[in-house]
Amino acid sequence: MDQQRRVRRPGTRRGRRPRAWVPYLLVALVAVASLLGLTISPAEQDRRGRADYVVVAAAAGLRWEDLDPQRTPALWQEATRGSVGWLSVRSAHGVTCPSDGWLTLGAGNYAAWDTRAVTGRCPPAEPELTQPDGFGANLVDQRTVVRTNQDRLPYGTTPGALAESVRCTVAVGPGAAIAAARPFGRVDNYLPELPDEPASLLDDCVLSIIDLGTIAGSGVERQAAVAAADATLARVLDARPERSLMVIAGVSETERTSRLHVAIAEGPGWEGGWLTSAGTGRDGYLQLVDLAPTVLSALGRPSPEKLFNGYAATVSEGRPADPAAAMQGSQDADRRAIAQRGVAEIFFTVLAIVQFVLFAAVVPVLIRARRHAGPAGPPLPPARLVAAAEAALIAAGLAIPAALVADLVPWWNAEHPAWVFGSATAAVMVLGTLLIRLSPRYPLTLWPMAAVAAISVLVVAVDLLTGARLQLNGVAGYSALHGVRYAGLGSVGLGIFVAGLLLLAGCLAQGVSRRWRPVVIVFFGGIGVVMVGSPYLGADPVGAIAVTAGVCVAAAISTGGWLTFPRFAWAAVAGLAVTAGFAMLDLSRLPVEQGTLGRFLTALGNGTAGPAMQRAAAANGQALLDSPLTLLALAGALMLLFCQFSPWGGLNRVYGLHPAVRAGLAGTAVATLIGGVLGGTAVGAAGAAAALAVPVAVLTALRVLLHAADRTPPPGETDGPGGPSLRKSDEDPVVVP
Repeated sequence: MDQQRRVRRPGTRRGRRPRAWVPYLLVALVAVASLLGLTISPAEQDRRGRADYVVVAAAAGLRWEDLDPQRTPALWQEATRGSVGWLSVRSAHGVTCPSDGWLTLGAGNYAAWDTRAVTGRCPPAEPELTQPDGFGANLVDQRTVVRTNQDRLPYGTTPGALAESVRCTVAVGPGAAIAAARPFGRVDNYLPELPDEPASLLDDCVLSIIDLGTIAGSGVERQAAVAAADATLARVLDARPERSLMVIAGVSETERTSRLHVAIAEGPGWEGGWLTSAGTGRDGYLQLVDLAPTVLSALGRPSPEKLFNGYAATVSEGRPADPAAAMQGSQDADRRAIAQRGVAEIFFTVLAIVQFVLFAAVVPVLIRARRHAGPAGPPLPPARLVAAAEAALIAAGLAIPAALVADLVPWWNAEHPAWVFGSATAAVMVLGTLLIRLSPRYPLTLWPMAAVAAISVLVVAVDLLTGARLQLNGVAGYSALHGVRYAGLGSVGLGIFVAGLLLLAGCLAQGVSRRWRPVVIVFFGGIGVVMVGSPYLGADPVGAIAVTAGVCVAAAISTGGWLTFPRFAWAAVAGLAVTAGFAMLDLSRLPVEQGTLGRFLTALGNGTAGPAMQRAAAANGQALLDSPLTLLALAGALMLLFCQFSPWGGLNRVYGLHPAVRAGLAGTAVATLIGGVLGGTAVGAAGAAAALAVPVAVLTALRVLLHAADRTPPPGETDGPGGPSLRKSDEDPVVVP
């Protein structure tokens, strides 16, 4: 018999050795497939026209709601013939007043006329000008403005970069003088008003900039200003040169409130489409800094190296022929963005308060759920109380995914948008909770966590695959008014997607043998990297790097045990390899197709990355102090600490019984913290992830605590203490194995 054992052992080892490499091979294949998935791109259909002349006619404060076919026939005609979009007028100033907007237009980069705080209405654009030669002008304050932008602001802006890129410019009006002034203050050709016969003036230079005035106030005052701007524009259109491109824009705010403004491009090759750019990645959206590159591109001239922050506009198809159907009424993105700003703050503040209260209410239930030795221990919580606590925790975990789904309802058109949105979100939360609660698999210990995670991943994934329409100007998404992101995955979406993906992977990995758990984690992580990092889906390469780091940590500890140095080393090497591959792919794309990672690495190589790092640091500080998501992150962190380090918290027992779940939580924390800090939102992504992950983690801890004193009966009678299934018992009012 001993001899038989000695004979069988070598054969057994030889038979198992090849299979031991299979998980590692699959992990490598998933990583390679993820990188290859990032190279997939749709066919490009954008177009861009060329022109011999460009005329920029702009007005501070001009919005789409100002346009009307009867009151503003010239503007309406151009909107009908040309391509249109909503213009974000972000500048280097907190409020883009007229002088800031005109200066940003002429710089092709975020600029500010001065750094003073704005109170009430914006001051008009009234620069001090001198005209020593009678046909040009000098902008007296230009040298001071240039020093302010280059020394005190983090964008490396050179005011006048657009004028320096062409032979000569024509400026009509004070705002146009700011945009057309060269860095040393010279305006090549200047007139304070449009002459009666402007044709010869517009023929003098390839670039003419016309100030149509300022559109401010409301009611009759505003309509009169719009009518005057339209009359001036009509005269410009009658005198425009042949083969010219007309660019019409609302270049700034007139009050402290941020809005979306008019952008129209009309000329050969610019007919009847949506305006877009590589900077926004969204049809129908442009940034103010995109106008200068658009002018030079239309003239066939290169943009100045390292100076412009925007990208030349292109035209995409699919726009309704009627401007009213495209830009007004129910399609008014400006109206939706304004409503989103107020409702989002209310929603996340209320959610943070509700979760604080819910966690405080669940603590006594957790304390009673832990069985005490001896007859003096407190009784177990009633079954109805446990059921109510579980339902509340499930609903809390579904709050942000429900808010995304609620954006399918046009709540922003309602008289009371906050109430309509809240009602829609609550309805989706109740429906999701019922679906999870009534499932036959509900008694399984990890089912609520897995179901909430799966629903969250499904909601975000479907949204990304259909163009991220629920993210843009959505309560649980991002606002175009901020001028930061217009397409792909926002910080809130990143948080719930990563949390859902890694928790779902952890729950599923718990059902396979230990050596296959990393494969499950990496498989789901590879899907996440593609969804987040692809420029045609999530468009967040920094988020993809964060997901890679989180997945590596989760895979390293998914089999149980501590994150030892060898595990950490292997995870770090794998993460660096995927990150390097991703960076190489991003750098291999054309500059206009690169994501934020490729652009940052390019800037790092040419020495212009310093301003970007300063902006990210400033954005993190502001987001940490101003965002309600910080409260969600704080509430979640405190509850997890309580559940892990208090004797009755139960989280350590969950980690011991389900190490893959611990891996999912750890990976979520790593990924969302890295993604938030590198993305400039501080703990925004972590707060969103905590809003989903912490309630279901507490629910799982509660379930495990209810069976902390169970003993494993003979095989066949139960699945084990805190194990995969829970069944009713006649002796105990609470569900037990």
